[in-house]
Amino acid sequence: MTTSRYRGRFAPSPTGALHFGSLVTAVGSWLVARHAGGEWLVRVEDIDPPREVPGSAASILSTLDAFGLTPDQPPVYQSRRNDLSAAAFDRLRDAGHLFPCWCSRAELAAHGGLHRDGRCIAAADPSRPPAWRLRSPDRVVTWHDDLQGPQAENLREVAGDFVIRRVEGLWSYQLACVVDDGDQGITHVVRGADLLYSTARQIYLQQLLGLPTPGYLHLPLVMDAQGRKLSKSTAALPVDPADPLPALRKALDWLGVKPGAAATPARLLSDALDGFAPATLRRSSLTPGTTL
Repeated sequence: MTTSRYRGRFAPSPTGALHFGSLVTAVGSWLVARHAGGEWLVRVEDIDPPREVPGSAASILSTLDAFGLTPDQPPVYQSRRNDLSAAAFDRLRDAGHLFPCWCSRAELAAHGGLHRDGRCIAAADPSRPPAWRLRSPDRVVTWHDDLQGPQAENLREVAGDFVIRRVEGLWSYQLACVVDDGDQGITHVVRGADLLYSTARQIYLQQLLGLPTPGYLHLPLVMDAQGRKLSKSTAALPVDPADPLPALRKALDWLGVKPGAAATPARLLSDALDGFAPATLRRSSLTPGTTL
């Protein structure tokens, strides 16, 4: 699917309730999409069942709705799009870009934690399934981030031969994200800066699969009192869908947008668009100790 109009997305993982850091990303991606006069979609990235929390997908979607963040199309679920990732996997494997890997963590650690030679360093073990890795080229991938500026990464040195399908048969985030962005016609990706490191890998996959490369904008991370990224894994408190205005105002303020005094989330977001431009977004994280 292709589109010339701006189409952005927010892609949460259902591993817990929506917390403030994720709210900031959702609001930021919504603002940039609406400023461009484009569409804003939601994709639930539920391809890692061992990490999922039952009911969290529904909770996240209802919370977004309570905050006035309603997508322009019904949300899609990545787990229901396995055939797209499988087709992309087959194309990559048939073209010789992938190789099976039986390496243990200890074997990888002995080689600096990364594969860089395009082949498995362990003996093949037909009694158990392998992971599948993509051969990374020794070349620098460059791109321009719309907020963080010019970026460059030597794919082999930084990422090595990265996993495309895990031992359990689960698709990697890198593959599923690229395939779904391409299929949904995503033209711009606004997400947290913790995913900046994924961009070179995804651009290379897009090139191999003949998919367009979207624009990228990586928002700085919200930090906790210890200077760590707010996340479900650090027990960040969820935002309250029953009282959305305080957290929504704080998210806008954190992004560098004057929040205003509107009495409803929809009105608050609409007012925030007046005078907004992506260039005005905050570029660096809060200092440690400043939290929700």
